[in-house]
Amino acid sequence: MTAKTPGKSGNQTIPSNAPKRTGYVTVRGAREHNLKNVDLEIPRDALVVFTGVSGSGKSSLAFGTLYAEAQRRYLESVSPYARRLFHQMPVPQVDEIDGLPPAVALQQQRGTPTTRSSVGSVTTLSNSLRMLYSRAGDYPPGQELLYAESFSPNTPEGACTQCHGLGRVYEATEASMVPDDSLTIRERAIAAWPTAWHGQNLRDILVTLGYDVDTPWRDLPKKTRDWILYTDEQPQVPVYAGLTPEETKRALKRKETPSYQGTFTGARKYVLQTFATTESASMKKRVARYMVSTECPTCRGRRLRPESLSVTFAGHDITEISRLPLQRLAATMAPYVDGTAKISAKDKAAHPEKLIVTQRIAQDVLARLEVLLDLGLGYLALDRSTPTLSPGELQRLRLATQVRSNLFGVVYVLDEPSAGLHPADTVALLRAMARLKASGNSLFVVEHSLDVIRHADWIVDVGPAAGEGGGHVLYSGAPDGLRGVDDSQTQRFLFVDAPPEVRTPREPQGWLKLADITRNNLDRLSCDFPLGVFTTVTGVSGSGKSSLVSQVLVELVTRALGHEVEAEAEEGEDLEQDAPAALEGRITAGLENIRRLVRVDQKPIGRTPRSNLATYTGLFDHVRKLFAATKMAKARRYDAGRFSFNVAKGRCENCEGEGSVMVELLFLPSVYAPCPVCQGARYNAKTLEVTYRDRNVAEVLGMTVDAAWAFFEEEPPLQRALEVLRDVGLGYLRLGQPATELSGGEAQRIKLATELQRAARGNMLYVLDEPTTGLHPADVERLVAQLQKLVDAGNTVIAVEHDMRVVAAADWVIDIGPGAGEEGGRIVAAGAPALVAGTRDSRTAPYLKRFLQGRPAPT
Repeated sequence: MTAKTPGKSGNQTIPSNAPKRTGYVTVRGAREHNLKNVDLEIPRDALVVFTGVSGSGKSSLAFGTLYAEAQRRYLESVSPYARRLFHQMPVPQVDEIDGLPPAVALQQQRGTPTTRSSVGSVTTLSNSLRMLYSRAGDYPPGQELLYAESFSPNTPEGACTQCHGLGRVYEATEASMVPDDSLTIRERAIAAWPTAWHGQNLRDILVTLGYDVDTPWRDLPKKTRDWILYTDEQPQVPVYAGLTPEETKRALKRKETPSYQGTFTGARKYVLQTFATTESASMKKRVARYMVSTECPTCRGRRLRPESLSVTFAGHDITEISRLPLQRLAATMAPYVDGTAKISAKDKAAHPEKLIVTQRIAQDVLARLEVLLDLGLGYLALDRSTPTLSPGELQRLRLATQVRSNLFGVVYVLDEPSAGLHPADTVALLRAMARLKASGNSLFVVEHSLDVIRHADWIVDVGPAAGEGGGHVLYSGAPDGLRGVDDSQTQRFLFVDAPPEVRTPREPQGWLKLADITRNNLDRLSCDFPLGVFTTVTGVSGSGKSSLVSQVLVELVTRALGHEVEAEAEEGEDLEQDAPAALEGRITAGLENIRRLVRVDQKPIGRTPRSNLATYTGLFDHVRKLFAATKMAKARRYDAGRFSFNVAKGRCENCEGEGSVMVELLFLPSVYAPCPVCQGARYNAKTLEVTYRDRNVAEVLGMTVDAAWAFFEEEPPLQRALEVLRDVGLGYLRLGQPATELSGGEAQRIKLATELQRAARGNMLYVLDEPTTGLHPADVERLVAQLQKLVDAGNTVIAVEHDMRVVAAADWVIDIGPGAGEEGGRIVAAGAPALVAGTRDSRTAPYLKRFLQGRPAPT
């Protein structure tokens, strides 16, 4: 066997006795996920881009095989104790990998989602600032030196003693615990009290204590209300369950034997105690609803002790300087580096060492800030919490720290670093990657952006299709050689020879007008959205697109339609969420033309493996009914519930329907092994005996959407649902694919497919935030076709988008900018794509113009 020449279709086949080429990574027999025994040879010290349609096997090769093996080899060199501290990936299925250097993965993961994690902590710039304030800050007369820890809200030395470094204090008030004061205690006026028996018990205790539980809450004396809500006393009294207040009085007088002795707990005590001690996430969430937060009166939201806040640098305390956009922070530091900062001769003479420290730390901070600014992140502030960042922003922050690390001989494995990036920002990203390569490192990048692919030294194209139809290396070599690979979906988009076909824009059927919008960098902005057409909102990262569309537009329309605005809840500690921003702005016209708002975002469709594509879309309901309608199921009297892996009667009891059991290996990664009883099928043996067209329910859940579409050809409801999933580019996903394995882009497209299945037609407003995230250009075309169908049916689609393919297909474009942060927040251009493409001040215009002309983006 000989190696296939770059440029030919098919896996590179490398004979086992072939001489090893220096400067190359050689892979033999990679079988991770859908990879078909892949052999591959790729160069080191180069930008290698892995391409292919969504689900083709790119990530399985780059992350599941190459990075996983590099990590495994590194962890073998550390002590067993230290190994336990790492999140270890499973051992990849591959015969052999040669020439693989140590690897660093930069993935689109949020990490620990808490507001205590911020831009400053991810980049470690906060540590440098704390040292700067400790050693070179201006202290009030007589105050002694504070160590760096005193400038962190996450340490006992620095945290404000009242709010413990959160910046907000939380309390349960009468208004929060008793939302409807016209109700009586018997009618559950105290909503914060537990439901069911415990709540009834507390009411019965009040009856024993002689309190009136049948008078409206508002008519009870204030002293009574305050005691019931706020007392810390916990009296134990006899309880006579089921007796009326009068009967209870008589029973107490006669000293009758009570049902039991009950202990009273005030409503506030119950709420605060439950929040602090419960291990139930749902219980914690429930009581959190009855707590209100206000700015901490001691630190005024600044999270630090007074003595820490009294130290200043350049006229700012450390909280104020951390709130500056990075661009302004860099401008603040620059004079201390070049020596132009105004420092009195007296200070220079008295503290010469302070000047050296100031210059040294400011130099380091400025150098690291320049990398962040170059990556287009100058609009962020150090105190911005990581849960509010997009996955693309987080990945670029991590990339910036690596650019400054000066490592040599490392492989950086990146997961779509251009995700969420405007083409103008992609240029800066390419510069940062070029710096890493110039330092003697290799970059293995999974990417869909044609702008990034065009800059590759080497392309590995995986396909030809997704899922089972993928897993082959179609091409591995220099970019130009991909032209001759007919099976490649990538090559038909990469080598553009003619302008794209662009449809004539539709005429708006009305206007949804918003005025006085103030949020983040938007200041009293007015914006008109056309109705009955497809609109894209564009602009560089941080220009204000998401603030306008995904926040203000959604909140205003939701509220105007009489619905409750869903909080942007993130994972993490309930009390560590940022205070919700005040809603400023109003709708002045056009609401009468909107019947319903549908927000299709990238939040997960579920937090556990029990939630999956089939259950979320409702597909599984049809599947279970089909199995329940079979002869065997009827004979055994099995209903549709029998075929749910969440119900005791049908699931495997050994793994409780999980399909796998966890084996704890202490010093090695925990292994999830198939359940020894059901072999991973999730159901018990009796349930699996029932078949529909010779397949049991577990086998159906194991099918891809494409396979299921062919299998259920005689079932119109299922065919329709599966067809829509295929149309949004999800044909490669398994019906039972757990929610935890889905990317944000896949979750968003599943939500979109679910909406597309619904019969509701006309006057719907669909709002999407970067729906093309994680999509190959071939899948983008299919997605755009589905969005156009929604508009053809009389609906309005508004999408925040960076992909010029989508922008060019829109009827109307609203470009926000011109820059990011303080330099953005204005409407630079609005109109048909061709009109916006000719706008002088627009950062989007040159890229849109070149796309419409069929030319690659400027670099």
